[in-house]
Parts: sequence; C-alpha cells; structure tokens
Amino acid sequence: RKSSLSYPGEQFARYDDAGLVAEAMVRLGADVVFVNVDYHSYGGDIGELKSAVRAVRGVNDDAAVVMKDIVVDEIQLGLAKEAGADGILLIAGVLGPALENFLNLATVIGLETIVECHTYNEVRAALDALAQNIMVSNRDRITGELVPDQAVKLAGMFPGSGGPIVTIAGGGVETTDQMKKLLAVGYDGVVIGKTVMGSARAPEFIRTVRDRTMLPAEFSQWGLDDLEFDVDGNVMSGPKKNVPSADDQDAFM
Repeated sequence: RKSSLSYPGEQFARYDDAGLVAEAMVRLGADVVFVNVDYHSYGGDIGELKSAVRAVRGVNDDAAVVMKDIVVDEIQLGLAKEAGADGILLIAGVLGPALENFLNLATVIGLETIVECHTYNEVRAALDALAQNIMVSNRDRITGELVPDQAVKLAGMFPGSGGPIVTIAGGGVETTDQMKKLLAVGYDGVVIGKTVMGSARAPEFIRTVRDRTMLPAEFSQWGLDDLEFDVDGNVMSGPKKNVPSADDQDAFM
C-alpha cells in the first residue's frame, strides 16, 4: 500500500509497479502479500492486484496474494477472483451478520478468506461462522483507534499455534519485539505494513523475525521468552549470531 486510512495524508512509499514490490517481499520471505485496491483510501487499484499476482506467481508457487479492501458488496469477491488473487480480506466489524454469507460465497467460487476482527464478539462471530483464517487487529476499523496489545489479549480464544485455524495478528506493529510477542502467545503469523513499505529496513526486519526459534504458545507464560533453543530443544548459550537487534540502527544501513 502507498497510504492508509489509519494515517490520513501520509504517504508510505512511492512506486510505479506494485508487482515489483510484491515480488521483492516474497523473495525476502513473506508468505502472504496484501494488495490494497481502494485508490481513494490506500492508493491502489485492481490493476496493481493483477500485477502483484503475476509477479508473485513468477517467483513462488506457495506465497499467496490477498486482495485488501473495505468489502461490502459480493461483486468485490468476483473482482478478486477475476484478478487471480488467492484470497480476500473480510472485516467482521463492517460485514456484521452478513459475514457468514460472504464466507460461503467465497468458498463456492474458490476464494480463500481472512476475517479481520478487533473485539471478542467479532472473533466469536468469525469462529461461529467457521472462518478458517482469522486476523486479530489492534486497530478498530470502525473508529480508527489503535489499541496496543488487543491481539495479545484475544490470543486465548484460539487453540494455539499450529491448530486447525490459521491465526495472524497485526495493526500498529513497528518492532520485531512486538512481532515476537505475538508469535509467542500463539499466532501463526504477523501482518506488517507501514513498517516495511518504503523502508530500507524491510529485508533485515523480516529476516530477524523468521530466524528466531519460537517456543510453543503453551510455554508463553513460563518466562522463557529471552532464551534461544536449537533444533533438538537444548538451550543455547546466547542469542543467535548475526541476527541484528531491532535497536541496532547500524545493522540496517
């Protein structure tokens, strides 16, 4: 994305081809690329989604491209499918009782969905509607308010990392420590946007997080967050080598 409703008047990045940006992110290790298609709010369009799909398919068969928009009409699901997207973002707080109908339609046309939730009731509604991919956001899409650690507070509603439901978290995530905390409480992934868009820190930011050995969510409250483990489960003598700290500015030059 080039801009966001959450940061009015601020432009995150300038680029001519969203496909090149999507390809770069996937090459760096991103599993999913969200492409905003609302020009007025995010500076994107369907053409950029199609460009991103082509670019990602050219370098990785496993990475997914998801259309991000304020979805309120069924035709938007058709647009995502026609553009070749793997999935579409549905916001529980926007769709309300219509969420289940949109989930069912997406299944019929072969489109994956990620349901974005912010409150306990929204997560409950997504679970009741049998959503398979749920994103808990720290940001309230209705009011625009950022609530730090909202995703952490709601993590206990899911069966834990590696469960039948894929869970991700995001919203105002700006440091690797925040990402590690979300992973430690059980989320399978973290969504980052503004932090990496147009930033020279993007490569190291992604690599730092992917390289960290994580404990299962069930151990998140045991006070072991600062320890590193090898592949056999043995405690390492210290943090992994050559992995820069989020506060080490020289590592990102």
